[in-house]
Amino acid sequence: MAVGILGKKLGMTQIFDQAGNAVPVTVVEAGPCVVTQIKTPDTDGYAAIQLGFGEATEKALNKPKLGHLSRSGSTPVRHLKEYRVEAADAYELGQAITADSFESGQLVDISGKSIGKGFAGYQKRHNFRRGPMSHGSKNHRQPGSTGAGTTPGRIYPGKRMAGQMGNAQVTIRKLEVVRVDSDRNLLLIKGAIPGKPGALVSIAPAKWVKA
Repeated sequence: MAVGILGKKLGMTQIFDQAGNAVPVTVVEAGPCVVTQIKTPDTDGYAAIQLGFGEATEKALNKPKLGHLSRSGSTPVRHLKEYRVEAADAYELGQAITADSFESGQLVDISGKSIGKGFAGYQKRHNFRRGPMSHGSKNHRQPGSTGAGTTPGRIYPGKRMAGQMGNAQVTIRKLEVVRVDSDRNLLLIKGAIPGKPGALVSIAPAKWVKA
């Protein structure tokens, strides 16, 4: 059973199922990842494994990260991520985690950084309603009142206003793995996932699945 894997989004395409229906899929290069650290309840208080993904040169890494990777005998990697496991005894340092750990029909949760869309206003960012478009109106796309002047006399943090849109960590839950290409370490996942082509994504078995 898969614990999780790091991958790179390659893009979207479509395939056809046995009934001839077109299925939109996202192609992800999943792994191979290497186990760079194993955490146990005795040493760290919980069980987890750390995976490394993406080739890198020694020049691109600092000395603490190179020293950390040398303990597992791993080659320099660009990305590291930790996944919780029930028992860390099933893994060993230097072990390779590939797309074979997933299977067709499995539901997964995918996390990644969404595409940045720059500075956006109220309507685009939060789906606010615009103002009147009649002649003489000066409130077409303005924010309007944002808070009382006396109490609290300020704007509360977190109020929905204009600002940067996208470029945030997003998790899409319960997406289906349509096909696994073990030879090329590819996962074909139904639907869209965060990020642009080439973006780093994390794939893990879906947490909330009804039996």
